[in-house]
Formats: sequence, structure tokens, C-alpha cells
Amino acid sequence: MNVVRWSPFREFDNFFQSFDRPVAPVRRADWLPLVDIRETEDNYQIDVEVPAVAAEDLSVSVTDGVLSVSGERKVSETKDKDGRAHRVERRYGKFVRNFRLPEDADENGVGAESRDGVLYLTIAKKAEAVARNIEVKVA
Repeated sequence: MNVVRWSPFREFDNFFQSFDRPVAPVRRADWLPLVDIRETEDNYQIDVEVPAVAAEDLSVSVTDGVLSVSGERKVSETKDKDGRAHRVERRYGKFVRNFRLPEDADENGVGAESRDGVLYLTIAKKAEAVARNIEVKVA
């Protein structure tokens, strides 16, 4: 085992050398709403918690088997004029949540309803393929 003497200057050198390395930009949403996902016999249900988000600020789309929910919680302009904020814990800004749909989900059977700060999404399941007999005719 080798014993290496600690040198604070070596740590400074390592610290400053790290600035020369390229850093990949990290992109993230301003906030992410919480979700509950359930399955019934007929459909899938996703409840997205979006308090203080107006229904017109929400968007739901399905592309290539991916359900996308996006929106924005805006800061009220009157709150800024009323006085100084001593603590701001709620998150504001844009969000995007994506969900890969199961194979049996019907992309055309998506319903959305906003009520009491929750966006309720219902995704219908495809009807099971029913085998049918084909009569062979003799010519």
C-alpha cells in the first residue's frame, strides 16, 4: 500500500482543471406534476395533479404510441404587486410528462377531463381480435 501525503494545492489544481472539460447542457422541466396510473378491464386511467393550471394551458397528444401531457402553471401578476414574498415553495413554469402506451391501448380512444386541479385521462383498450371462420367455397 502506498501512502500519499495530502496536498491542498493538488485539490485546487484538480478543481480548476475541471473547468476545461466540456459540460453537456442539462435540460429539465420547471416542475413535474404527480400522477396516478390505474388499469381496469376496459381502459387505462391516468390522473395528473395540476393544481392552479387552467384547462386552456393543458395539452394532451398521442404520437407513435406515446401519450404526452404538457402545460404551464403561470405566476399571478397580482401576487407580485401585493407585497414582498417571504417564502415561495410552489413551482411555476412549463412541464411535460410522456407515457409509453401499452400495445393494447387505443390511441384514438383517449379522453381528457380537468376537474378540481386534476387532469383525468382515460385511454380505451383495443377490442380483442376475434377469430372468425371463413367458409371455403368449392368451384
